[in-house]
Order: sequence, then structure tokens, then C-alpha cells
Amino acid sequence: MATTKLNKELIIRFVNELNAVKKERHHIEQFVADEVLVQHFLFFDHLFPGNELLIDELTAEGNRVILRTRMKGRHDGTLKGISATHRSIEYPMVFGFEIERKKIIHHWLLADQAKLLEQLRMT
Repeated sequence: MATTKLNKELIIRFVNELNAVKKERHHIEQFVADEVLVQHFLFFDHLFPGNELLIDELTAEGNRVILRTRMKGRHDGTLKGISATHRSIEYPMVFGFEIERKKIIHHWLLADQAKLLEQLRMT
């Protein structure tokens, strides 16, 4: 039970410390050993500088944590051929994390890309 609680607390701390700030590799790597996830956060910070994750639900069992969240930000980079619109966006995502030695070692992600693209292409 203690491991589950500590892992939930780690994810909450990770989200809170990276919200609304420029994501820097060294800061992300304090929580993440999964290079693909590091790249994901750096890439999305380039597209949506200082973006935030708003936690809707957090569940955990042992070394696995599921985070249902919404990403909120402003589109200031080019994504899928769509130049910066400078629009505010918010769309749902679900992360699955596997944690060992107080770091995320593996993740998976489901994101509502259709909702994101719909917000970027609005006229």
C-alpha cells in the first residue's frame, strides 16, 4: 500500500512542478527515465509553451499509475502543418505510468487528437 501512495504522490509532484513553466530536460529527468516521455514533454512545450496538465483522476496499484488529465495551453508552434494559431486549447489525455526507484520508467498515452486538431482549425 505504501508503494501505491508514494507513486501517486510522485505523479502529482511531477505534474505540479512542470505546470505552467518552460519544460527543461534536467527538470523532467528528475522524475522520468523514459526517454520517449522526456521527448514528448519537450516537444509539446515547444508547441504549447508553459502548458498545464489538469488532473481529473489519478488511480494507482503498486508501481503503475493511471492519470486522466486535460492539457491546457496556447498554440505557439507548428503542428501537423498547422502554423501557430495562438489559440488557447484544452483537450483530454490519459497516461499510464510504470514507476521504479522513484522514476517513471515506461509510459503509454491516449490523447484526443481529433479534439485538439478541431480547436486548432477553427476559423
